[in-house]
Amino acid sequence: MKEEIRFTLNGVPRTATVDGDRMLLWVLRTDLGLTGTKYGCGEGLCGACTVLINGEAVRSCGTAASEVQGKRVTTIEGLAAGEELHPVQKAFMAHDALQCGYCTPGMILQATALLGRNPEPSAAEIADALEENLCRCGAHNRIVRAVLAAASQMKGGS
Repeated sequence: MKEEIRFTLNGVPRTATVDGDRMLLWVLRTDLGLTGTKYGCGEGLCGACTVLINGEAVRSCGTAASEVQGKRVTTIEGLAAGEELHPVQKAFMAHDALQCGYCTPGMILQATALLGRNPEPSAAEIADALEENLCRCGAHNRIVRAVLAAASQMKGGS
C-alpha cells in the first residue's frame, strides 16, 4: 500500500508516495533519479548502495522507504556543498582512490560516516570500517590513504 514518506534528502525536504516496504535504493534511483547510489549485490553485503541516514552509513538495498520517515538521507549527490566537493571526495580524487568507480560512492559515504564518529582514525581503523565495502579493482590501499588525507584536511592539516 502506498504511503507518504516525508524526509530530508540531501538537505531538501522531500515527500515520496511509495509502498512503504519499497527499498530506499529503488526510491532513490528510480523514483527520484539519483543514480549515484549503486545496486550491487542487493543483499547489503557489498556496500555499493551505502547512503547516510542521520549521519550513519546504511545499506539502502535493505532499508525500507518507511524507515526514513522524518530522517535525513544523504546520497553521494548531496555530499558536496554546492560546487565545492566534500573533503573525502577531494581526497579520493587526489589519491586516485578509485578505478572503475562503481564502489566509490559507497566507500566515500562509509568513510564520511567514520570520520563523523572518529575524526582521527588510524589506517587499521579505516580498513576495518571499510572492510564490508567491496572494491573489485583493488584500490584499497589508495582508499585508506585518501581517508587519512581527508581526516587530516578536515582537522585543518595539509
